[in-house]
Amino acid sequence: MALIRPTEATDSAPRTGPGRAVALLALVGLGALVPLLGPSLAAHGTAQGAPSDAGTVALLRAALFAALSVQAGELFVSGLVRRVPGAPLARPGGWAPYAAVAGFAAAAAAGELAPHGHGSRTGVLALLEAIAFAVAGLCALSDRPSRQAWPLTAVILAEALRAHPPTEHTPLIGSSLTVVHLTCSALWAGGLLAVLRTLRRWEGGEAGAALLGLYARVAAVLFAAVTATGLCSSLRRMPAGSVLDLLTMTAYGRVLLAKVLVVGAVALLALWARTRLRRSPDPLAACSPARVEVVALGAAVAVSGLLTALPLPVKG
Repeated sequence: MALIRPTEATDSAPRTGPGRAVALLALVGLGALVPLLGPSLAAHGTAQGAPSDAGTVALLRAALFAALSVQAGELFVSGLVRRVPGAPLARPGGWAPYAAVAGFAAAAAAGELAPHGHGSRTGVLALLEAIAFAVAGLCALSDRPSRQAWPLTAVILAEALRAHPPTEHTPLIGSSLTVVHLTCSALWAGGLLAVLRTLRRWEGGEAGAALLGLYARVAAVLFAAVTATGLCSSLRRMPAGSVLDLLTMTAYGRVLLAKVLVVGAVALLALWARTRLRRSPDPLAACSPARVEVVALGAAVAVSGLLTALPLPVKG
């Protein structure tokens, strides 16, 4: 499998300063505290007790979702770039191979923590996710990186099946909702990150404004799909008559409420960025709220990982 060689444009890319790298590491560290400390905080004062390994599982799930988002986002934005007239040849260095390594490690470790290890249904699905991430990483290094789409689809399908075991009521409906929700979430979060990195590489210009506009139009559809599927999934697990009680009296409900608030903040930031994009004399002024939005999306990913590690509320 042929490897992609660095091009002259890539070699001349602006280097990331130490301050930016330190800030990124600090954000990652703070984000890791959410899944690590979240289970005990969310369960405090409830009749539920979080599993002893819930923090570790939540951190691994968050890492898996983040890796999926980075890879899917780069693929998504690569397609958008091809639709930008006069797009510069320069591209930011790909993070997909590194994300694949992180995803592989997170999936493999999560399988080890599953009951009965990789011999259980959850463990087998985690092993499939790890293999799919490994294949996606090889595709990212090949001369046909678009082939990553197939193994990443396998990751999403395996995660959807893991989240809805056969013992659940109508598991096929639940898995279908998760497939759409996870796909749109990964494209939304990872796509914005890839767009901002591309704009920085291009140093603005009309092509940058066009790329940001293309992403904004698709992101509106992705947000609608994420909201609809998230609402349907929540109502399946928390009947309408007891939603308010479950949101405040269970660990799962509290984290779900936190996720709703974070996604609401992301929506406001996206609306702010879209308004700047359409009305500001300089469309690239939308980058400022977009940078805050991508940080908030990272928080949503961390909360999502925490949510998957908590016991579901008991339906009344």
